[in-house]
Amino acid sequence: MFDYSNIQLQYITPTWLPGTIQAAMLRLDLLHGAVSGNKWFKLQRNVAAARAQGRDHIVTFGGAYSNHLAATAAACHLSGIRCTAVVRGEAAPALSHTLQLAQAQGMHLHFVTRAQYREKEKTDWTALFPDAYIVPEGGHNAAGAEGCEEILAIRDVSAFTHIICAVGTGTTLAGLINSAGPQQQLRGYVVLKGAEYLSAEVESLLKKEHAAQWNLVHEHHGGGYAKVTPDLVAFMNQFFAETHIPLDVVYTGKLVQGFKKEVISGVFPAGSRVLLIHSGGLQGNLSLKPGILHY
Repeated sequence: MFDYSNIQLQYITPTWLPGTIQAAMLRLDLLHGAVSGNKWFKLQRNVAAARAQGRDHIVTFGGAYSNHLAATAAACHLSGIRCTAVVRGEAAPALSHTLQLAQAQGMHLHFVTRAQYREKEKTDWTALFPDAYIVPEGGHNAAGAEGCEEILAIRDVSAFTHIICAVGTGTTLAGLINSAGPQQQLRGYVVLKGAEYLSAEVESLLKKEHAAQWNLVHEHHGGGYAKVTPDLVAFMNQFFAETHIPLDVVYTGKLVQGFKKEVISGVFPAGSRVLLIHSGGLQGNLSLKPGILHY
């Protein structure tokens, strides 16, 4: 559906990166304005599965600022499939910009209480939405991980010694691990606080034959999911000034800031070639007041 030629492999040389380490960013954010970053890769196999099963309705889950909901709405609109979002929390008097975008793409919004949302894994949603194809929150299923296996095939990245990405559900990281070479190490920078459970979530999507080494890094969540500090904003603005690459406040901003801290602390030895995955999600920056980010 999308032309992957838009995706660039962009080498970066911020002032804090020593000459002994090379780094490049795979710009998945350039794929599409609405279905950007890793979102399409997590959705593509799910959309195909819905079609194969003869279903014309996709139901998925997320909060009021979910990149996944915005991307699913756009992907379903482009694919001619109806979609419904089960949204965490009561409907606010004014919808978030994310939900407004989703609704404008034809997504139906079904609000549930936070208590009901916590029970979503135990709920039979097909009873409420007969004949719907259910996509878990964040596209976290085997189809989502399989779609993400394509990411490392877009450009020749075989020479990179390390591949790093931000982690929310672990789906993208699992796909990267499954498709990486045995000589490559993968590091997932977790953006949630107290998310030790993610190791099991990633492992549940791994193929037995994968050979890459991997680990999760829990020290760079910046205070918790969607927590935005002045230090993070200043870092993102400086990174953009030096590289012209926009980051988002929830995922890639914390990824690159965490990478900087680990470069300075010596995690990456001299001679390392590091590939950073830009997972898109830039629409999330619209939740900030205008002018805070300089792009």
